[in-house]
Amino acid sequence: MAATTETPFTGASAKGPFTTTPSATDPYTYQVGFGNRFATEALPHALPQGCNTPQKCKYDLFSEQLNGTPFISPRASLLHAWFYRIRPSVAHKPFKKMPKNPDLEATFSPLNPNVDFTPQDLGWSKFELPQQSESVDFVQGLKTIAGYGDPTLKEGIAVHIYLANTPMKKKSFCNNDGDMLILPQEGRLDIQTEFGKMMVRPGELVVIQAGIRFTVGLPDGVGRGYIQEIYGAHYELPELGPIGSNGMALPRDFEIPVASFEVDQSTWEMVVKLAGELFVYEQDHTPYDVVAWHGNYAPYKYAMEKFISSATVDRDQSDPSIYCVLTAKSKIPGVSLSDFLVFTPKWCVTRNTFRPPYYHRNVATELMGMMYGQWAGSATQLEPGGLTYEPSYMPHGESYSRWKEATTVDLQPQRIGEGAMAFMMHISAHMGLTKFALERSGTLQPIPEDTWDGFHASFLNHLEEAKSGLESCK
Repeated sequence: MAATTETPFTGASAKGPFTTTPSATDPYTYQVGFGNRFATEALPHALPQGCNTPQKCKYDLFSEQLNGTPFISPRASLLHAWFYRIRPSVAHKPFKKMPKNPDLEATFSPLNPNVDFTPQDLGWSKFELPQQSESVDFVQGLKTIAGYGDPTLKEGIAVHIYLANTPMKKKSFCNNDGDMLILPQEGRLDIQTEFGKMMVRPGELVVIQAGIRFTVGLPDGVGRGYIQEIYGAHYELPELGPIGSNGMALPRDFEIPVASFEVDQSTWEMVVKLAGELFVYEQDHTPYDVVAWHGNYAPYKYAMEKFISSATVDRDQSDPSIYCVLTAKSKIPGVSLSDFLVFTPKWCVTRNTFRPPYYHRNVATELMGMMYGQWAGSATQLEPGGLTYEPSYMPHGESYSRWKEATTVDLQPQRIGEGAMAFMMHISAHMGLTKFALERSGTLQPIPEDTWDGFHASFLNHLEEAKSGLESCK
């Protein structure tokens, strides 16, 4: 019998870097990886090789750099991107100042009469969408809830909500005050940026950094959600410490747009936010004419259900920092400007442990919201589309009935948070609340005077035992 000769299998080579596949709810393609340096082109050879500013770019494009950090920042923290676009951004009409939005704030000094500080914990029910008779887009629907610091000092934070019922049309927005972490709660956001397009659904977050232009469409007809805006810093992944190489938010799960451009010579309205004020100018072409770009200063999105929770698997409980998705540094070494935490379904298996959140007084201010589902806590009224506020150093915790149940129940492995997603902004400073939040929102919950009534000091049932114990110590 003649011997057969098998042809060895030599494998195949990838045709390009990994990109995601479009779906029925998200028609766009994304690159992946947090903090990577990307290179993407919508036309072949649009990216120059070996330099950033050739004498003449392919297709007669204009080269333009966007910096997110100073030129002389350490290489490890340097953030910038190079655009190759049909027209440079500088080609526009003069600025005009827009009328003041009374619900938008950026400065949170006690001297600002539109801001109040209070040690009282508070809650807001679901913020109401605009009436159908109104036409409100993303920019018009921005409303500030709380914050601290000042963008002119490049230190601080602002928390907003957005309430919209119409897409932005021939209109672009650029926030020069800080990076925006946007959390849709109702309705997807179809976001077009200079870097490309992103579809962001409830359960996902999107970060659009300072200086980046974007337009928000509403494919589901309405949009409600939360925004955390940071001044003078950028979001980073938290350190993993003893968790090791993997866990929490994985860098490969962050999605970044690919280059996408349009040829449009109609009039566009460009809105810029600076120190909380809005300015506008016109230009005779679309801002979304970037044919190619490269760099590491780019918007990104992340599906929060992909978060990998760590857990205590024997006794006691961990601090909520183990739920941190993104963090931003303050100017104080070792102190975060804000930690953004997400709470997704998990198993609770601890033994001989008080499983609900322990009673505590925290140096950080906690602002908590919800995407969907039900919150198990009984001492706060948190619902999807609403907020709770627990100020720095003030005590908070569960009701007496919840405490009694948690200290007597038979502890078994338990799946908690199924079908729910909540988040917390863990902010390292005192937060000023706006007049909109305290007076005009229409959703501020009344403060019940009897919430903490009925706490029985069970220690009083053990006075004789305590007395005997003291006697035995003599």
